[in-house]
Amino acid sequence: VVIPYFGYARQDRKDKPRVAIAAKLIANLISAAGANRIMTCDLHADQIQGFFDIPVDHMDGSFIFVPYLQSLGLNLMCASPDVGGVKRTRYFASFLETDMVVIDKHRKRANEIASMQLIGEVEGWDVVLIDDLIDTGGTICKAAQLLLDNGATSVRAICTHPVLSGNAYENINSSVLEELVVTDTSPLR
Repeated sequence: VVIPYFGYARQDRKDKPRVAIAAKLIANLISAAGANRIMTCDLHADQIQGFFDIPVDHMDGSFIFVPYLQSLGLNLMCASPDVGGVKRTRYFASFLETDMVVIDKHRKRANEIASMQLIGEVEGWDVVLIDDLIDTGGTICKAAQLLLDNGATSVRAICTHPVLSGNAYENINSSVLEELVVTDTSPLR
């Protein structure tokens, strides 16, 4: 089964009692339906591969993004829009041979950011925010503004899965982002 965007990947842990881990449930359903191998791209967390009892070919979007970013000829620095994306951002930074910063984000509830703090220095750098998916665009837009407010020369973003729900298009168009580069794992309008 080829699943470019495994949509249940964000539900990968138990955060409340009596709540199913949807990523595992869907993995079981796919196996029960007769699949004997899965091909997917940029899971929200690598450990989701372990939810499947069949082989998983986990493709990596960096092979598309890194050559493009290198072709820009900018003074690039990588940024993770949240602590959960540090591993992914470090991976990109190593390919681009640059430094990275992290934005510590605290949420009150889903899709509502309470606060954001920048960990690191970005003054004089062209910063690229790296994420696996963008849903409403709230986090990426606020992160871009925070980076610019802290001295970044420019801010752009990349993401593998452009979910882009709700007011995402408006949020991104009215943000300080120079550009948003995505793949086609989710249909775009």
